[in-house]
Amino acid sequence: MARPLSLQARSLAAAGIALAAFLGLAFFALDQAFFDAALSSQRERLQGYLHAYLAGADTNRAGNLIPPEIGPDPRFDRPQSGLYASIVGDHVRNATDRQWRSPSAIGLELPFDTELGTGVSEFNGPVHTAHGDLFVLSQGVAWSVANRPELNLTVHIAEDGASLQTQVTVFRHTLLAWLGGLGVLLLLLLLGVLRWSMAPLRKVAADLARVERGAEDRLGERYPSELSGLAANLNTFIDSERDRLKRYRNTLADLAHSLKTPIAVMRTQLESEVDQKELRWTVLEQIGRMDEIVAYQLSRAATSGRQTFAAPLPLEPFAEEIVRSLEKVYADKQVLCEFDIDAEARFRGDQGDLMELLGNVLENAFKWARRSVLLTAKPLKASDGQRGGIELIVEDDGPGIPDDRVELMLQRGVRGDERVQGHGIGLSIVQDIVKAYNGSLKVSRSTTLGGARFELRLRGA
Repeated sequence: MARPLSLQARSLAAAGIALAAFLGLAFFALDQAFFDAALSSQRERLQGYLHAYLAGADTNRAGNLIPPEIGPDPRFDRPQSGLYASIVGDHVRNATDRQWRSPSAIGLELPFDTELGTGVSEFNGPVHTAHGDLFVLSQGVAWSVANRPELNLTVHIAEDGASLQTQVTVFRHTLLAWLGGLGVLLLLLLLGVLRWSMAPLRKVAADLARVERGAEDRLGERYPSELSGLAANLNTFIDSERDRLKRYRNTLADLAHSLKTPIAVMRTQLESEVDQKELRWTVLEQIGRMDEIVAYQLSRAATSGRQTFAAPLPLEPFAEEIVRSLEKVYADKQVLCEFDIDAEARFRGDQGDLMELLGNVLENAFKWARRSVLLTAKPLKASDGQRGGIELIVEDDGPGIPDDRVELMLQRGVRGDERVQGHGIGLSIVQDIVKAYNGSLKVSRSTTLGGARFELRLRGA
């Protein structure tokens, strides 16, 4: 497959097409305007010659028109010069078949046969003749002299169109050269502007390449406003992935380190001379300990943390799934769980994190509740430079947690009551997830149900 064009090439090609269309239309418009102006000038020049001939003409005693002996331009007196004159009508002196011609037009087949009424004027051209293309101006004139009959005449002035065509050709060549040069100059200028405009994008790509090579930890911050948001999101994504990798490595290291002690204890017991009963209880104790360690470390490793590009997840379907499972586990207590979930509340993160978070908090509420549990969720608006997020509140009607035992209860391995089954790491996992989402966890007494109240605020989730 062909490689897609770069943004710079696409912009340059689009601008080149638009510029070519604009310059083409400009060339056509200017060429037509110049031709019209040249044609108007041609007519005005022929009109001047016509008036000059009429001004130089006279009549004799017999009432015949006497054309001027010398034309207003020397070319009228030079045969086949390209500038011709003719007067058509009765009573024209030295006329042949009622038509007088200038010396330049004698013996030539020219379109001078038309007779027009008084005051009528016609301008035609280019008229194709055997002597080249001509522009012809014809005008009907009534020549009136006191005490003499009026003479109805038609004056024709014609000029070779080669001079006008030469002017138009020279103008077109000049215009084409200037517009072509201007187009090339504008394309070069546009190329420079595009390279300057695309420089921030190239800088982003270069900075990403340096991050991939490990030369930089994150993207810089000196970008235009249009790219600053993109750079910030990429930095957040890079930090999130780096934290995730670091968390996995730390979890594996912690797991390996934590398992050394129970393994060493069991090895020591196996190598020593102890009775079977003591060995059995030691092994069972250490296996239970290992089970707690593995459960905790795996749960912590599964914490994905805030994801910049994660799709928003609705809360109610997942909460209902968890509650249905808990109602089966604690069926003998017949706990009623109610929801107060805002329709706009969404969790932006990993589905596993959401399930782990809701599962641990709701399980803790079901475990200690007498009859009622309440789950409240509402969105958090962005303010003071902080991103928006979500607020989760889980309340129960159980005995609650004394203020002096809150910090202790959130520690790993500590249970509210040793007689209640569990590993004592559920709330610790909740804390790890909350920290991974730049959130906060507050434990207090519920004013609604009277038991424990867990308030979780997750920014960017």
